[in-house]
Amino acid sequence: MRVLGLDVGEKTIGVAVSDPLGITAQGLEVIRRSTLDQDLQQLVGLAASYKVEEIVVGMPRRTDGSYGPEAEKVELFAKALQKAVSVPVKFWDERFSTVTAQRILLEGDVSRAKRRQVVDKVAASIILQAYLDQQRGGLTNE
Repeated sequence: MRVLGLDVGEKTIGVAVSDPLGITAQGLEVIRRSTLDQDLQQLVGLAASYKVEEIVVGMPRRTDGSYGPEAEKVELFAKALQKAVSVPVKFWDERFSTVTAQRILLEGDVSRAKRRQVVDKVAASIILQAYLDQQRGGLTNE
């Protein structure tokens, strides 16, 4: 089962996709945010072209687990996405995904300019991989 993973930000959306068996996540692209309709069109197109059966959206939480204003924006976006696609849209705790992505890119000696271009895609991969691992019984989202 193919799954699309999203790291939704105000300026960009990091996108990752699983392999056909739903075991591994690979970064796909970073969408530069435009209008809601255009953002949704791009995601609907990706979901269709990869024949995904689920979409997982990273839900921003504070370190104490509470939700802030960013979470409200992501929730509104996910509701609009759910209306635009015919597959389930689920949430996954994205705490520390961007920090982890930045650390991975630093350890990989990726230049600062290149890190800015790909960090959201890597964060989406981290979110999606955690979700896939949980689906196989490895992790919980607490």
